[in-house]
Amino acid sequence: MEFKGVFTAIITPFMSGGDKIDYRAYEKLITRQIDAKIDGIVPCGTTGESPTLSHEEHRELIRKSVEFAGGKIRVIAGTGSNSTKEAVGLTEDACKAGVDAVMLVNPYYNKPTQEGLYRHFKTVAGASSVPVVLYNIKGRTAVNVEPETFVRLMDTPKICAIKEASGDLSQMSQIIAQCGKAYSLLSGDDNLIPAVMGIGGQGVISVASNLFPVKMKRMMAAYLKGDFAAGNSVFYSMLPLMNSLFWETNPIPVKAACNILGLCGADIRMPLVELSDDRKNKIKEILRQTGSDE
Repeated sequence: MEFKGVFTAIITPFMSGGDKIDYRAYEKLITRQIDAKIDGIVPCGTTGESPTLSHEEHRELIRKSVEFAGGKIRVIAGTGSNSTKEAVGLTEDACKAGVDAVMLVNPYYNKPTQEGLYRHFKTVAGASSVPVVLYNIKGRTAVNVEPETFVRLMDTPKICAIKEASGDLSQMSQIIAQCGKAYSLLSGDDNLIPAVMGIGGQGVISVASNLFPVKMKRMMAAYLKGDFAAGNSVFYSMLPLMNSLFWETNPIPVKAACNILGLCGADIRMPLVELSDDRKNKIKEILRQTGSDE
């Protein structure tokens, strides 16, 4: 399976003060992504507040994602964990639910060695019946997947892509240089898209596309054609918004922005809390300046 384009790290809308998932709003969010012809959605990732989802909620959200997507866009379900056994179980369940791919974050908190990372990813990928995307985000997990480990994992055919959110362009270049076409490298940071595409990246798993999927799709289409002038024109018009989405811990700002646009409620689950009023007003102004999604 080719991983190329814009994949939305989709939020999980809540209601009742964060106690329940708002599936009516969720279906509308996915329909909006379909209408924008986005390349896929990524439920149950960091942006989807996966750390606060119960196992049953996690499984149900993935089932609903597949149902609402209706085969019109790809569903890449986050099934990672810092427990290899748990990740295997979540991956097997997601495969049964009919996802197109799964995404595995590097194990967090327990800080495995590179050998441990290699064995973890190899074991979980071995349990998957669909393609696998690895998600490297050392800022959240306290451990980095080194390029040499990605090279070793080339012996695992199910692993087809890497969401790289280390922010380290040198490392990304090494991965592309050493792994060739074994993986599609996807930017994990919206504000690094031009740089990642410039070194040979194939797309992005995006937070901003929750808000402006049409613009993000148009921007990426230009980059993939090699038209960096057109791509940069859209990118720089959206850069203030992209930066604002990380003023506080993701997904706090993007959920506030979605609420401002009337896409869903503002509910978020503790220990995360809603965006401060001052920053909410600033984002409202940035959204106004960014304009409509066209």
